[in-house]
Amino acid sequence: MLKDYLRSRLKVIILIFIVIGVFASSYFLFDMPAVTVLYPLVLCAFILLIAGVVDFLITLNKHKKLTVREMPNPVDPIEKDYQEIISKLKEEEEFSHKKSTSDYNNMVEYYTVWAHQIKTPIASMRLQIQSEDSDLARRLDSDLNRIEAYVEMVLTFLRLDSDSTDYVIREISLDDVIKPAIRKFARDFISKKLRMDFKPTGAMALSDEKWLSFVIEQVISNAVKYTSTGGISIYMKDTGILCIEDTGIGISSEDLPRIFENGYTGFNGREDKRASGIGLYLCKRICDNLGHKISAESKQGEGTKILIDLNSQMIGIE
Repeated sequence: MLKDYLRSRLKVIILIFIVIGVFASSYFLFDMPAVTVLYPLVLCAFILLIAGVVDFLITLNKHKKLTVREMPNPVDPIEKDYQEIISKLKEEEEFSHKKSTSDYNNMVEYYTVWAHQIKTPIASMRLQIQSEDSDLARRLDSDLNRIEAYVEMVLTFLRLDSDSTDYVIREISLDDVIKPAIRKFARDFISKKLRMDFKPTGAMALSDEKWLSFVIEQVISNAVKYTSTGGISIYMKDTGILCIEDTGIGISSEDLPRIFENGYTGFNGREDKRASGIGLYLCKRICDNLGHKISAESKQGEGTKILIDLNSQMIGIE
């Protein structure tokens, strides 16, 4: 603080030294006794030092008030003008914040209602085809799953930055989260003739069941989407690390570091025009919020492994 204060008063300090120098030079030019020069200089220096200390303490007090967002009393018209400008800017910022919050809440409310409404015809269509086991029924069911997934992605994207995000962190069975996610894509496995190899983990983790379920479903959805032969394996790679591995087209080395970025689709996404590049970004954001870590290992043409590290919130493996 002292260094900043001296820097702000540098012009005044230089001016004082110039004035002292002018007076001292005048005394010496007129060949006056040294005592007549030194005494006034020492006296002036002492007075200036006292004035500088007082000014520094006043400035320090103002600084402390400003750090807690409290306006100090203005000492001159310029400070008063600055404080009026700051007050107006603060009022505008508060108004803008309230308006943006209100607009955001209205948007979330609208899309929440829209999502619940659109789920009704989806459920109705699924009921009409669930008793039918044909290629057409499986394709329709797969399309309905994608529509539902897109709806959930919209809601998840909107709710991530909400102040009222409904995280409920508790001890959950990891297998109870994985099994429904697998069942959701059962017809896709049958339709594409993919193998599902699930090894029960027997793990208990501290997490939010709904949000972790979204992550696992999204990863399985991507695995099914980009795998045409072989299958998908779900297992514990190491203690607390859930692995979802596929035998799909894989990810190129240049795309791999960026797959969790918002909107990044990479080579695979450019090949598949429907790719949004938002799914894995949402998974990363959710895992960060839950205290988990998500990463990927892949080689193009050799499949992909998505690793979800639950160790930071792990209870134990039975």
